Amino acid sequence: MTNKMGIRACLLVASLAPVVCAQADNAETANKSNNPLNFAPGMSAQDYYTPRYYDSNIHTNDLLIRGTLPIAPNDYIGVPQLIRATAPISTHPDPNSGYSTGEGDLNLFDIFLVKTEGVQLGIGPMITAPTADQDELGTGKWQGGLAAIAIDSSPRGLLGALVQYQSSFAGDNDRPHVESATMQPFIIHNLEKGWYLRSTGIWTFDLKNDTHYIPLGLGGGKVWKDGSNILNAFIEPQWTVEKKGDGMPQFTLFVGLNATFGK
Repeated sequence: MTNKMGIRACLLVASLAPVVCAQADNAETANKSNNPLNFAPGMSAQDYYTPRYYDSNIHTNDLLIRGTLPIAPNDYIGVPQLIRATAPISTHPDPNSGYSTGEGDLNLFDIFLVKTEGVQLGIGPMITAPTADQDELGTGKWQGGLAAIAIDSSPRGLLGALVQYQSSFAGDNDRPHVESATMQPFIIHNLEKGWYLRSTGIWTFDLKNDTHYIPLGLGGGKVWKDGSNILNAFIEPQWTVEKKGDGMPQFTLFVGLNATFGK
């Protein structure tokens, strides 16, 4: 009887092993795609559509084209780096009661991965260039600051945050000074077969004008492999749950497609 029970237990373990391995592989794939500190090249198209603002009937849309390039440690810098560039294509209200669509301000930051085991930590400089086609699509100011990221990765998903601060130091003298900070929490919960739940709303603080808004997102996505690459599609509705100031976003629909190359 004991031998039969042992054989049955071995057969049960053997039958479950492929399922467990598949789930672990899916979780690892999802984490690589969703982790902003994953050391791999990538491209993404992410769109923020805001159909409702408080105290206003306007709408806006910001399509972010983003590329990430990893740089291995070298003789000059002994830690890995991730360079990320974001070029927005925006639609915002113009002064003539219409809408303007065009290129927004280009953002670039260089993250130094100072800790890669356990809770990953990255910190580095960032700069925003006034490349907007029209005044309503950008600030007209050069801005500089810092970005810092902390990410805890596990088979369950990701938990962490990206914090950014920047202040204007040059640009159009007729445009107002800019000083802002953002915090973007990353809450990713992995499900089966590459599906996952997500919440990544960006908390935005205008430090010069003492205004802010805090959105709460709840959405989902799916990752899958395409050869050696990873693709990731998601949708995340976001509702503003706390604000200070007029004309803040009330509801935003965030959608995107990310590609991670060679992993």
